[in-house]
Amino acid sequence: MANELKNRVQLLLEQAWYGKTGLTLVLKPLSWLFIAIVVIRRYLYKFNIIKSTRLSVPVIIIGNLSVGGTGKTPLVIWLAEYLKSAGYKPGVLSRGYSGKALKWPQQVRPDADPVMVGDEAVVIARRTGCPMAVGPDRVAAGEALLKYSDCDVLLSDDGLQHYALQRDIEVLVIDGIRRFGNGYCLPSGPLRECPSRKNEVDCKVTNGVAAQGEYAMTYHGTMVINLLSGETRELKSFSEDKITAVAGIGNPDRFFNYLRSNGLRLDARAFPDHFHYQKDSILVGEEDTVLMTEKDAVKCQRYAKSNWWYVPVDVDLPKEFGLEIINLLGKHRS
Repeated sequence: MANELKNRVQLLLEQAWYGKTGLTLVLKPLSWLFIAIVVIRRYLYKFNIIKSTRLSVPVIIIGNLSVGGTGKTPLVIWLAEYLKSAGYKPGVLSRGYSGKALKWPQQVRPDADPVMVGDEAVVIARRTGCPMAVGPDRVAAGEALLKYSDCDVLLSDDGLQHYALQRDIEVLVIDGIRRFGNGYCLPSGPLRECPSRKNEVDCKVTNGVAAQGEYAMTYHGTMVINLLSGETRELKSFSEDKITAVAGIGNPDRFFNYLRSNGLRLDARAFPDHFHYQKDSILVGEEDTVLMTEKDAVKCQRYAKSNWWYVPVDVDLPKEFGLEIINLLGKHRS
């Protein structure tokens, strides 16, 4: 009952954030209070009234202004691989959101339990093979990672508003369809900071159609992997199947629309972001094919059946984006 109420509230808020409802006006006074707290907090860090820490290697923040999914995790994976190809030794930091570990920070390896360290962390560790640490305190996570690895650059998955950790490069990820919603801050809008904050970052990457001054990030991924056997198939080979599509991510419609764009007909089932799946969470007919995101798959592995598959997604970015990151890192190295 509590989860159902939470989901209904979230739905009402999203309708207000990305449309026009009377709820936006009702919540505006709370947004003004939120903005005041955000501005005061940032200035306290800026003038060192609240301590911030600089680590011994450059830190690249990959973050967003909006709550919900914008595509940060696949960008972190792309950037980690790009930096490795350029001769760097990247490490990755993350919040470990939804992780239930009793002690933080936690080192994350490819075989880590997503219940303990969070689903996105396990996906990143598996895909990149990079040293990784998670925890609410990004400074502590960064220090722990540097103590036990030889990383020469750190990527922070999210953390644009985590000002306790000083950063050398900020990359803002933008949803190309929803953009900044109604342009208001929480709770009457989806923003964590004022829209003008986007003018202060080093690079802007847009998931979809990019505006001027933004780098376009596009998805690709035509192979599907079976959760039990590891068998791979072409995504379009499921075009005649009865499909149940499952997504517990920030913007599930992006995943569902991607499947439909590949000619698939599906029964779409959206779950809350970072949903903790149970054995009976996904109930389908024996003849149904279940397709899910990679983020969902790391949590459903223990309950998987032979007809459950996941769709690993990679991203493409212009070569100019990678070159700009290398150029910015070079300035901090010199």
